[in-house]
Amino acid sequence: QVQLVESGGGLVQPGGSLRLSCAASGSFFSIDTMGWYRQAPGKQRELVAALTSSGSTNDTDSVKGRFTISRDSAKNTVYLQMNSLKPEDTAVYYCHAEVSRGILRLRYSYWGQGTQVTVSS
Repeated sequence: QVQLVESGGGLVQPGGSLRLSCAASGSFFSIDTMGWYRQAPGKQRELVAALTSSGSTNDTDSVKGRFTISRDSAKNTVYLQMNSLKPEDTAVYYCHAEVSRGILRLRYSYWGQGTQVTVSS
């Protein structure tokens, strides 16, 4: 099993900033990707940003220029720095990781429990 421990969510005013953290622990050979998804009420869960072990990134158009994903490989931790937050960023943010584990080094997908981000005045 792999555990994803999230922190950093909360209430912030429009234009403010938050930094989300997600640390992975457990039994795995390697972390192949780590990233963040979000789901607003009545909407589908969407990718916010993701980072692969090779350093490639992907993010959604709505957060380009405002959000930055980064990682600390030594701590198996991924961060999401969120600046210039807007009310439409309000959602539950989920940490996600794909890891290789087991004798066959198969890839498994894991999710954190989610952390609420609310942007409101």
